[in-house]
Amino acid sequence: MSQTTPTTAADEFAEHGKSPMQRVQSTLHKYPWVSPLVVLALLIIIFIVMGLVFDIGSLENFIKPNTISLMLQQTVIVGTLAIAQTIVILTAGIDLSIGAIMVFGQMVMANLAVYVTASNVTFLAGQNPVVAVLAGILVATLAGALNGFLIVRFNLPPFIVTLGTLSIFTALTLIFFKARTIQGKEMPDFMLIMNKAFQIGPISVTLGLLVMIGLYVLFGYVLRGTAWGTHVYAVGNDPAAAQLSGINVKRVLFSVYLVAGVVIGIGAWVTIGRSGSASPNVAPDLNLETITAVVIGGTSLFGGRGRLVGTLIGAFIIVVLDFGLSLAGLDQAYRVLAIGILVIVAVAVDQWIRKVKA
Repeated sequence: MSQTTPTTAADEFAEHGKSPMQRVQSTLHKYPWVSPLVVLALLIIIFIVMGLVFDIGSLENFIKPNTISLMLQQTVIVGTLAIAQTIVILTAGIDLSIGAIMVFGQMVMANLAVYVTASNVTFLAGQNPVVAVLAGILVATLAGALNGFLIVRFNLPPFIVTLGTLSIFTALTLIFFKARTIQGKEMPDFMLIMNKAFQIGPISVTLGLLVMIGLYVLFGYVLRGTAWGTHVYAVGNDPAAAQLSGINVKRVLFSVYLVAGVVIGIGAWVTIGRSGSASPNVAPDLNLETITAVVIGGTSLFGGRGRLVGTLIGAFIIVVLDFGLSLAGLDQAYRVLAIGILVIVAVAVDQWIRKVKA
């Protein structure tokens, strides 16, 4: 539940004394998800107009139910993992190992649950799929805990630690599981359940999408309505001040990476369902895509400011751009170019917003 501060006469006077640009700056500081929401709305309007008015490419299909369903489903993997990245970035950290941990977790799940009759299986194959999923989530949680331990115990920069564990878990995936892709038909249906779809009107919705939305609701409440969430923001805003106020900064940091590991583990299961298989080569750009979604979504890379709803909007922006430019018939390079420009603009806007005067 959000809290509002009573407006005093002095506050009203100060607000009236601001220029229109200063008011925009203050609004974006208070509601960092507003700017990405405006960007998303503009993108949707632009693609609709390009398709219906100017008849460019196949953009007339942009607002069709099938396209909307595909865009929603395409958001699931990046959107889920971006929750973990957001929690970390709120503490002024960063996690470059998210993609590698997710891949390792899903390979653990798949190699435990794969049918013993499949080729090139390990002696651990044929386990109960529920046990396999829980084992994969546990492995991802322990990986997150390792990141947190190294950062807290040895005061190492999160960038360096997670860059190292990125290589470690990538290597462990190749050492233990080689380059073997486990197809959906080689696993019990439970492993693929996240891709089970049902209709809501003309839109097809998957279980993975509902899980992702549920995680956003859960962690949105946790970050805004619990003491732990308050401590996460405090540590990201000013760790020294947080320590002086009685917050155990190291404990909070460790818990952040631990919780991120849990979310990554759930994301691994979602990825198996969405991909229909478990592969060491799935979504190689996930690390950058999760960071991009968080940054475009208005969360400050300097910590202490941002909302999960902005991250979700950021993930949608990435997908909408991808689909829109593809339907317009443009090369994939233009999508990468557009995302790069958006990231730079988002960071520049964040720097401007941080200069707001109370």
